[in-house]
Amino acid sequence: MDWNRWYSLKSYLRSSLWIVPLIAVAIYAVIKPLTEMLGRWMTRQGILDPQTGLLGLSMTGARSLVGDIVSADLAFLVFTFGSLLVAIQVAGGQYTPRIIATTLLRDNIIRSISGLFVFTLLFANRTLAWMGENEVHQLQVFLASLFGFASVVAFLFLIDYAAKSLRPISLVARVGERGIAVIESVFPAASTGAPTPPKRDRGRDVPDRIVRHRGNSGIVLAVNLERLVAAAQRADVVIEFVPQVGDFVAVDEPLFYLYGNANAIDERRLRTLVAFGTERTMEQDPMFAFRILADIALKALSAAINDPTTAVLAIDQLHRLLRMVGKRSLRVEEIEDRSGRVRVIFRTPNWEDFVHISFREIRQYGAGSIQIARRQRAAIENLIQNLPEHRHDALRIELTLLDREIASKHHFPEDLALARIPDSQGLGGAATSTAKQPARSETKHAQTHHGHR
Repeated sequence: MDWNRWYSLKSYLRSSLWIVPLIAVAIYAVIKPLTEMLGRWMTRQGILDPQTGLLGLSMTGARSLVGDIVSADLAFLVFTFGSLLVAIQVAGGQYTPRIIATTLLRDNIIRSISGLFVFTLLFANRTLAWMGENEVHQLQVFLASLFGFASVVAFLFLIDYAAKSLRPISLVARVGERGIAVIESVFPAASTGAPTPPKRDRGRDVPDRIVRHRGNSGIVLAVNLERLVAAAQRADVVIEFVPQVGDFVAVDEPLFYLYGNANAIDERRLRTLVAFGTERTMEQDPMFAFRILADIALKALSAAINDPTTAVLAIDQLHRLLRMVGKRSLRVEEIEDRSGRVRVIFRTPNWEDFVHISFREIRQYGAGSIQIARRQRAAIENLIQNLPEHRHDALRIELTLLDREIASKHHFPEDLALARIPDSQGLGGAATSTAKQPARSETKHAQTHHGHR
């Protein structure tokens, strides 16, 4: 199987809810015959009394118990999948549709509990059908009761877990955690100073060959850089990947530019090193985590929802991710082989891209909210204090734009002065500072007071 097909398959399986229940069916097909053989052996050896067994149940009691387990697990499954559909609708409408495949459907706890319900249902149903007229298979009934008890506990836990997982703080925190993981993967090296522009050879101005996209249009999910470097080294060429991970590429658009001995490259094999899909994922796309968090903030700031506090939670995570990415070396455009020769040109987002997606849209839609203005200012000033000097210019531009935006939104001097105070909570976290302000809150005086902070 080609690499891009294998990658797309793995990505699909990670975001598919039905995979774990299907594995539970396979486990049941192996475990149930083994437990039946074990039960018969224990009965023949006299280890297990066929009449009293481990629970001391009669035929009527055993049938009733196992039947209740079957009914309960069937109800658990219906409730779980029904509730999940409702949760998906709520999350998509309240937060952003992009959180469904990246967070909800990839939750291993929900998938594992669903697998337990399926396994217990099949096991108990088979135990009920396997019991004869006069024989109670005591080991099977005991195991079915254990699985049934585990299902009840898991169901109660699932209700609590799902309720907590759908809270805004839980969702944005999970996106933030995944964003940190992909940042560490894509940008492993620490920043060593201001990035220098790549030194391109004059021979790379015009490509010797263009490899175009074939098949179906789609979004670039990932690129196998190791194999791409190896292919370029074998053919003694330089390969430039034209789009960026997360870009939409239509059929017949340029996919690769080849420089040098371009005819030595097999186009078909080169295309297999790029995975396409219908929706962006976070595996090699650090910008997607920023996009999801920004979308959550924008949805919360919409007139239909009007929940700036949720937007503040999203800004918290954007601030966290910017602190991480600001300390990383983002210049990986030219990838060299072991001999130090450039083999692959691969574009990634730069610092300005991350800053823009974190602040611009949220500022445009939310600067009228004092919470948003104060939280963005606190984030920007904290980043300026903690990140290297070469990261400050883009942040100072955002701070200037924020000042201009809130000046146009707040016409009362008291509101303007309050909006210009940085606050990590949005509103309420800087009560001590605001209390020290004089009663007469002139705009010019508020600016001076803020400057001393």
